[in-house]
Amino acid sequence: MTGWFRVRDEVPDPGPGPLRDASRGQATVESALLIPFVALLLLALVQVGLLVHARVMVTHAAREGVRVAAVGGSDDEIREAVAVAGDLALHRLRVEIARESGTVTVQVSYTDPTSVPLVGSMIHDVELVARARMRIE
Repeated sequence: MTGWFRVRDEVPDPGPGPLRDASRGQATVESALLIPFVALLLLALVQVGLLVHARVMVTHAAREGVRVAAVGGSDDEIREAVAVAGDLALHRLRVEIARESGTVTVQVSYTDPTSVPLVGSMIHDVELVARARMRIE
C-alpha cells in the first residue's frame, strides 16, 4: 500500500542550490584540521620507540659490564665493555661498579635526549637506569 508516508534510508540529493554549495569542501576542511593531530601522534610514537630502544641498550650494556666484571675484569675493562655493548653516547653514560661478598653489581645510568621535533621539546630528557648482578667466578 502506497500512501502519503514513505520511509527512505537515504538522504535525498539536494540538487543544485545553496545547500549543495554549503557542503562542498567539508571533507577537505576536516582533513586539514585533523592532520596536525595525527602528525603529532606519530611523532610521539617515534619518540616512545626511541626511548624503548635506549632502555634495551642500557640493559644490554649493564649485562655485558657485569659479565666482564664476573670473570675478573678491571674497572676500565668493565667501562669499555659497557660503552661498546650499549653503543650509547659516552658523555651521557655513567657506570657504577660495586663488589661485595662474592658478587659484583654494575649499574648503568644514561640520560637519553628527547630529540624528536615538537614532541622532544614538550618533555625533558629521560634518565634510564639498569642494574645487573652476578657472582664473581
